[in-house]
Amino acid sequence: MYKVIVDAMGGDHAPEAPVLGALKALEEDPQLQVILTGQQEVIEGILQGKNFDRERLEIRHAAEIIENEEHSPAEAIRDKKDSSMAVAMRMLKNKEADGMVSAGNTGALLAGATLIVGRIRGILRPALSVALPAGDVPTLLLDVGANMDAKTSYLVQFARMSSIYMRKQYGLEKPRVGLLNVGTEPGKGNAQTKEAFEALSADPEICFSGNVEAREALSGRVDILVTDGFAGNVLLKTIEGTASYIVDLLKTEIYGSLRGKLGGLLLKPGMKKLKGKLEPSAVGGTPLLGIDGAVIKAHGNSRAAAFANAIGQCRAFVASGINEEIAAQIRRNEDGGSEK
Repeated sequence: MYKVIVDAMGGDHAPEAPVLGALKALEEDPQLQVILTGQQEVIEGILQGKNFDRERLEIRHAAEIIENEEHSPAEAIRDKKDSSMAVAMRMLKNKEADGMVSAGNTGALLAGATLIVGRIRGILRPALSVALPAGDVPTLLLDVGANMDAKTSYLVQFARMSSIYMRKQYGLEKPRVGLLNVGTEPGKGNAQTKEAFEALSADPEICFSGNVEAREALSGRVDILVTDGFAGNVLLKTIEGTASYIVDLLKTEIYGSLRGKLGGLLLKPGMKKLKGKLEPSAVGGTPLLGIDGAVIKAHGNSRAAAFANAIGQCRAFVASGINEEIAAQIRRNEDGGSEK
């Protein structure tokens, strides 16, 4: 039996989406237990009249909520000790559950995971990842915001951790790692990327495929795309913005004329398939790698289906022993975590 904590008050559609997503996950997985953290009375109101296995669902009351608009997410996780997110973090730290899922404030989640749950011993910095649609298997982009600046040693660890993740989660024997850069040639980029290129090339634990330009991020050329949190976040937001713009443009063209509407009917099956690939609920969530516990960040706009999938991701993360293998690799290869 696997036990997953769900932050019931985090996300744009909380608390309904996380609570209903938890019920969906329980229905789909008989080996799952869920703990909902949040305002008990509110959660019980949503559960009223629903059919579910009460033996596998627990509510842990938390009076406070960390909002998306917090002035300082790090201060919020520290000051709001009775928030649904902070309570979930402490429970995970105390090994009361195997992992947790939250769609709440990303900055607070990063701060809480690092300060409360803690890093795997030997990990220099945790990395926030996101799965980009790139065919049957997504491309994992990291870091996308946890580390605005990243030393070469951080990037090497990101590549190692994500290689283990992709091998365990997607069955890739040798995940191809790329370094986000302004050109594909080895000599391209600034001093940081040049140094990182050399380090990644020399690491026997990493199947390094060289530099990758931003325009190739969705091409499937690599399975993992490594960068610092600043560039990664810019790339992610650019992809999201471009996708939204194209969808809006297509809608305008399709509904702007009778011919467009007729054409739209023919395109509908293909558009539905495309939407499925871009829909956050398809993956549900992605892990914060390097934390001593399974912490899955769900998209802020997640609905119930996305939460259910994120809970499934958390269960799969725990079951595959990713953190244990990361810790074992560090013991074999690292020199005590000295920064370079």
